Amino acid sequence: MTQTTAAAEPLPSSETPHVGTAAGAAEGPAPLRRRRPYVLLMSGLTTQSLGGSVARFAVPLLALGLTGSAAAAGTIAAVGQAGALLATLPAGVVADRTDRRRLVVAAASVAAVLWASAVVAAALGGLTAWHLAAVLCGSAVAAAFLDPAISGAFRAVVPTAQLPTAYATAQGRDAVAGIAGGPVGGLLYGVAAALPLVGAVVGHAATALCAWFVRAPLNDDVTEARATRPLAALREGLRYVWAVPLFRASLGLFVAVNVAVNGMLVGINLELARTGTPPVLIGVVGTVAAGSMLLGALAAPALVARLRLGVLTVLALVPVVLAFVGMALLQTYVAYVVLVGIGMLLVPAVNSAMAGYTAAITPDRMQGRLASVLGLSGVAAMPLAPLVGGTLLEAGGIGVVLWTLVALLAATVVGLALVRSLWRVGTPDTWADDVLPMPAE
Repeated sequence: MTQTTAAAEPLPSSETPHVGTAAGAAEGPAPLRRRRPYVLLMSGLTTQSLGGSVARFAVPLLALGLTGSAAAAGTIAAVGQAGALLATLPAGVVADRTDRRRLVVAAASVAAVLWASAVVAAALGGLTAWHLAAVLCGSAVAAAFLDPAISGAFRAVVPTAQLPTAYATAQGRDAVAGIAGGPVGGLLYGVAAALPLVGAVVGHAATALCAWFVRAPLNDDVTEARATRPLAALREGLRYVWAVPLFRASLGLFVAVNVAVNGMLVGINLELARTGTPPVLIGVVGTVAAGSMLLGALAAPALVARLRLGVLTVLALVPVVLAFVGMALLQTYVAYVVLVGIGMLLVPAVNSAMAGYTAAITPDRMQGRLASVLGLSGVAAMPLAPLVGGTLLEAGGIGVVLWTLVALLAATVVGLALVRSLWRVGTPDTWADDVLPMPAE
């Protein structure tokens, strides 16, 4: 799940992220496809999403091939992602006091170089498990800096009224990438185990290049932010998030959701791999999940416009629980394919609503720190999910993986349903009433 408000005045042009005039507001916002900065950012991120999806599919299988152990493969993935835990909070501070365009270019370029080193090592026959873990760790650190910069950049170039559509489009983009990522990753993996990693190189390079050509300012004036000491700025961000009950509840509960869902998917993929399922067929599971999320992304703007956040969250997560219960009962390839598609259908709607609401109510100067602090729910899950999935699989088989994580997911959904602040969030036409001030000094 991602953390991600009421009508806002439109931008005066496709190049300027500031609020438009009254005349412009009367005409309504220009379509997102006519906003050059948004189109450039989305083009790079779409390529990165596709390339990253191809690479991510291959990483667990490549780690399994290098180590011969499901638990070791999960450990490599966990170690590789652990760097993001250390970098996420500082990255939010940096994103609020740095030119976001340059930060995107730098972070994406570093990630591209790291993935390229793994491709070259594999081509020379020298790729090791530790090299792969180091690449995963370094690229996760780069992503930790990239994500809050992108989050703030989106808020700068997209009017508030169009935030749900923009985030739903991003969900659809990732879903399309997921549809292609599994089959393409499986096909390339069958040719050469490290070949799918080329996708990550190309994708990050595209993000860096497209961001380089954005000429609109992606920050407000950062002079005041730079005058604040980094540690003080970090404390300010933590106080801001902790002061909002919805944000405070989201931190822990969405960690559990991410660990449960991603841990189950990792466990299923590793189980299929170690029982001899062809890589292309393993990729079909991810493709179906992504196809379901694509349909959900198409429906997300309408659902977000009509349903309160609490209703939408429960409506989206209960089918996920039921789908994974069915998988645990049946434990067949066909069940995995069919039920993952049913379960993931409404997830993009709650992701879009949460992302749009949190971005809309937060001041520009706090966007990076908000994204990084709330992003801990995903970042914490990145090392935990493969570690949990791989370890449970090694200890007791796929049944233990599924039933353990179904129990965790069900308990978390109950916990979310009891969060009163979640039920107080209305539809997007009321989000502007919830805009929060910068915290007092």
